[in-house]
Amino acid sequence: MDVATYLAAAPEARRPALERLRELCVEELTGFEEGIAYGMPVYVRAGATDGEIAWANQKQYISFYLMRTDIRDAFAARLAPHDMGKACLRFRTPAKVDFDLLRDLLRATARAAPGEVC
Repeated sequence: MDVATYLAAAPEARRPALERLRELCVEELTGFEEGIAYGMPVYVRAGATDGEIAWANQKQYISFYLMRTDIRDAFAARLAPHDMGKACLRFRTPAKVDFDLLRDLLRATARAAPGEVC
C-alpha cells in the first residue's frame, strides 16, 4: 500500500483534511521519505530507520504522531490545550485540525538535527 491508496480508502468526509495534512508533510519535511509503516503514512529522515512524523485516520479521530520528544517539549505550551497522548495529537473532527500548529511542528522537525524518536 502507498499513501495515495491509503487516502483513497479514507472516508470522504475526512479525505480533504488528510490530503491537506499530507501536503504539509511533503512541503515541510524536505529530506524525508514518505512511506507506510504500521498501516499509516510515515515520514523518515533520509538515512534513518525510524519515522519522526506519522498520521492516521482513526475511527474516532485524525491522529498526528510526533515522535521527537525534543520537539514536543519545545511546543508544550501550544500542545497543552489539545488532546495529546505521549506522541499522538488527536483531532476529533476534520474541522478541529490545527493546520497552523501542524505546519510549525513539521518545520521544527525538519530543521532539527537528527535525534532520538520515542
